[in-house]
Amino acid sequence: MANNEEIKSNAVYTTGETQELLKISSSTIKRMLKKGLIRANKVGGQYRILGKEILHLVSPKVEQEAVKSYLGLKQKVVNKINKW
Repeated sequence: MANNEEIKSNAVYTTGETQELLKISSSTIKRMLKKGLIRANKVGGQYRILGKEILHLVSPKVEQEAVKSYLGLKQKVVNKINKW
């Protein structure tokens, strides 16, 4: 994974990819998962982390803007459908 790659909120990352993105050690990522600082799901015995969880860690404001944008778009779609 390239260092300048953008974190995509809906992408799924491995613990290794998350470590690389956050520039942290494997023991740190394990500790964060254990303490619940990063929410993750186990798939086949390995953790998978959504990009939005990583974004929330590095910049809660960026995540909030993404959610706000999504909700605005959703409302426009609902309004359009209701007009039919």
